[in-house]
Amino acid sequence: MSDEVLVDVDGGVAVITINRPKARNAINGAVARGVAAALDELEERKDVSAYVLTGAGGTFSSGMDLKGFLTGDLPVMEGRGFGGFVEAPPSKPLVAAVEGYALAGGCELALACDIIIASEEAKFGLPEPKRGLVAGAGGVMRLPRRIPYHIAMEIALTGDHFSAARLYELGLVNHVTPAGEALAKAVELAKKIAANAPLALAATKRVIVESADWSREEMFKKQGAIINPVFGSKDAMEGAASFAEKRAPQWKGE
Repeated sequence: MSDEVLVDVDGGVAVITINRPKARNAINGAVARGVAAALDELEERKDVSAYVLTGAGGTFSSGMDLKGFLTGDLPVMEGRGFGGFVEAPPSKPLVAAVEGYALAGGCELALACDIIIASEEAKFGLPEPKRGLVAGAGGVMRLPRRIPYHIAMEIALTGDHFSAARLYELGLVNHVTPAGEALAKAVELAKKIAANAPLALAATKRVIVESADWSREEMFKKQGAIINPVFGSKDAMEGAASFAEKRAPQWKGE
């Protein structure tokens, strides 16, 4: 992709790495464009069914590059938002692998992912108010939907750092690993996800994300519009056939 964003594909999983370790992986325009370009390509690839987002050099991301902000280099893309995806997350499952700091925009990138794996040394926070800013990349909207209201308020209003262990207790972090092992655990989990049928994965994610806004009266109708094509797919037939024949399924994404 670019020097600022690295992509490695293996076993159905694409690892997307923010590669600005000297800047603690602060997000600038180049990173936002690189992540967006990577996702554009990977969304079309049938050999990729899940993603892992991580940062180089032992830090996930310290947030927006404030030096770039002062010069007008904004890491925001029209229709995609901060970092190239927070307003338009990909259709395929996305796992965050967090080491070190996931602060401000870095925390918001993690919140835009579907699953969060963090090392025991990881720190999360939304310190924007300490710099006269607001966590406008989804942080103050997503956080109270994931954890209790009063704790979300504490995190957002104090700007303090919170440990992976604390956020695991609150259900925001899925797994806590020893230091240096978050990426390996995230890839392991992503490969388990990628072993499943891609159409089923995309439909499942879409229903979970979109159904939060559905009324009781409309929810099954809207779900049906999304999942019914999956039941008529070649992969659905392959899933039944492979079960009956006691063999591993060969998914086509069709």
